[in-house]
Amino acid sequence: MLKILIVEDDLALSAGLCFALDEAGYCSVAAYTCEAARRFWQDDSFHLAILDVRLPDGSGFDLCREMKASAPERPVIFLTANDLEQDELNGFDLGADDYITKPFRIQVLKRRVEAVLRRGSLRAGGDVFDDGFLRLDFQTLTAVRSGEKLAITPNEYKILRLLTAQAGAVVTRRLLLEKLWDMEGNFIDDHTLTVTMNRLRAKIEDAGHTYIQTIRGMGYAWMGAQV
Repeated sequence: MLKILIVEDDLALSAGLCFALDEAGYCSVAAYTCEAARRFWQDDSFHLAILDVRLPDGSGFDLCREMKASAPERPVIFLTANDLEQDELNGFDLGADDYITKPFRIQVLKRRVEAVLRRGSLRAGGDVFDDGFLRLDFQTLTAVRSGEKLAITPNEYKILRLLTAQAGAVVTRRLLLEKLWDMEGNFIDDHTLTVTMNRLRAKIEDAGHTYIQTIRGMGYAWMGAQV
């Protein structure tokens, strides 16, 4: 389950955000000050921080700078009433992955959180996917699901690489068939692709985590973590 740090000193808004994100399948933790946020952020199990700018003991801008310095791979989203263009530019200059101004719609916030997490899950030029449950390293060709190392075949790695490189987009069966071959160097057929895909899903997915969506009549799409 993806873990989100909410740094917001408005208690009612903080509770509402935590409720909405928990309902969407995330695990949210509230911090009301910069000091508390710093302590929480030291725990590397957090996947994302959502920051207000005006906090009781400091600026969210300064906090973002510190967070990005300590963990540049973890995304940060500003959620603030500071709606001046210069404030938004400052946020992005400090490394923020998105900047959302209040008032906002919770469904839009959820979608933008999902988009930022999906982008951030493919790091180092697309060589690593890691959402806390599943980790795929395409440099070392290792796969780990919930702490358990998986036995992934070369063709299964090729499938995963093609899908994750185009997260959210359809990868056609025709393209997959062109890229895959058996141990003797022969291209595999349509039936073998279906069997391989089903076997791969059984390895990387469980009841709470769906990564590969079948697009009927077209192919497959990598959907990232869906809890």
